[in-house]
Amino acid sequence: MWTFETVAVMLAAGSLAGVVAGMFGVGGGTILVPLVLWVLQIQGVEWFAYAQHTAVGTSFAVMVFTSFSSALSQHRKGAVDWKILKSMIPGVLLGVTAGALVSRYLPNKGLQVFFALFAAVIAVRSLAGIKPVPSRQLPGRGGLFGAGGLFGLLSSWIGIGGGSLTVPFLTFCNVPVHRAIGTSAALGWPIALAGALGYWYAGIGAQGLPAGSAGFVYLPAVAVLAAATLLSAPLGVRLSHRLPAARLKQGFGILLLLIALRMAWKIVAG
Repeated sequence: MWTFETVAVMLAAGSLAGVVAGMFGVGGGTILVPLVLWVLQIQGVEWFAYAQHTAVGTSFAVMVFTSFSSALSQHRKGAVDWKILKSMIPGVLLGVTAGALVSRYLPNKGLQVFFALFAAVIAVRSLAGIKPVPSRQLPGRGGLFGAGGLFGLLSSWIGIGGGSLTVPFLTFCNVPVHRAIGTSAALGWPIALAGALGYWYAGIGAQGLPAGSAGFVYLPAVAVLAAATLLSAPLGVRLSHRLPAARLKQGFGILLLLIALRMAWKIVAG
């Protein structure tokens, strides 16, 4: 049952997800996936067979709006490297589509474990402050295409916009962190669009989905969360460009570590 309190919490959390997406170029999925699982719990269907799949698919649908707003704001700041994007987008689209189509056959808890472990690893690397070799450069077009395909595949399984993968990769290749975040935000839109379409298609005919679902996309949650993230993402972009690079990296690591710990607790408690 949807209540005023439920909607209020979703709007507040969605606004936070939008700010985080704008600040770190992560799409907001690290907040949205647990949030949608919470909404499903309220509906009494948290642990149905495709709970995690629906949370991921819904997160992607929300990120279509979030990433567009964030990318537009980053472009206006001149922080998007379109040359990198042209090489990565084809691989991203291929990877996300393939990952979404096979996600139905992956175990529900397996996706949650993967999400928690991945977030923890990236968090530790970010907080450790490991600096890349100064001479390291971005790979050629083929390498960027391959990286995009891998990032798209993994993003489709954990419901993130790709920033948790793209930002570390670009900074590892000595791309300045503000430009890495801006480019990642723009890359998040095709990831989100392909992911949402893939999860919608993969969920057609699935049994036991909550009312209001289109495949593995829970439309009532999309409507509320998209409205909040669409408006708040530009604020996150402005905050990002006011912070020094070191603070951005530390904040990025802390965010992922908290999410990983929460998801791990949920897996153990469940």
